[in-house]
Amino acid sequence: MNDMRAIARDIDRIDTGPRFSDDDAVRLNRMFRGQDTHEMLRNMIEDDMVGDLATVSSFGAESAVLLHLISEVAPDLPVLFLDTGKHFDATLAYRDEIVSKFGLTNLRNLTPDEQTLAAKDETGLRWSYDPDGCCEIRKVIPLAGALADFDATLTGRKAFQSATRANLPRFEVDISDSQGRLKINPLIDWTADDIQAYFEEHDLPRHPLVEQGYPSIGCGPCTNKVAPGEDPRSGRWKGWDKTECGIHTPVGEDGELPPGFDPAF
Repeated sequence: MNDMRAIARDIDRIDTGPRFSDDDAVRLNRMFRGQDTHEMLRNMIEDDMVGDLATVSSFGAESAVLLHLISEVAPDLPVLFLDTGKHFDATLAYRDEIVSKFGLTNLRNLTPDEQTLAAKDETGLRWSYDPDGCCEIRKVIPLAGALADFDATLTGRKAFQSATRANLPRFEVDISDSQGRLKINPLIDWTADDIQAYFEEHDLPRHPLVEQGYPSIGCGPCTNKVAPGEDPRSGRWKGWDKTECGIHTPVGEDGELPPGFDPAF
């Protein structure tokens, strides 16, 4: 562990200035190469190597794995949940069950601005004709505002989930803001079998919609069942040319949309 601290000093406290550079991400990937996920999380958090850290969780089909790992290392780590107002009731109940069962003490529910909803989605049906705009209002902007307090975030993304995630590294500079925040994907190299084995080994509660044919679960209106053998995320935004909710779309400081984005969505 002394070697870890020495490397951290060599990085010159990479959470200063513009928080992180691509070179910092490369060095962190090299530093933790070969460490299993639990060891990596413990070393990173206990040695305070990435500054103020939070995790962003959807409390979806596989979320329990990362949240359980976090609970064993830092149960007081902030857990950011985008409470869009469109989630399945089952997801909200599952969120509460996980938080209680794992002893997570710092859940933060992020909600969309009421005035923005009234102006941009008065009927609540924007998802039906403009899912990108709906995600922008209900997810992207609330998260961007919350991230102002953090230097880095953990995600539950995994390479097997979709082609757009297949080549993600463990550590990357978050392209969704201009502040050089770090995005950490602790489970990126886990397989579907690894996930299932962890659920079974630790007897983790499962999202009740999984057994109903929902391997990837987001907001209710934009989540459909998936046939066996299909991409696990193919049920998300079915019929639209959309594969992500938008939290990887660049936004400016304090959640402001950058030049080139239509303010009317």
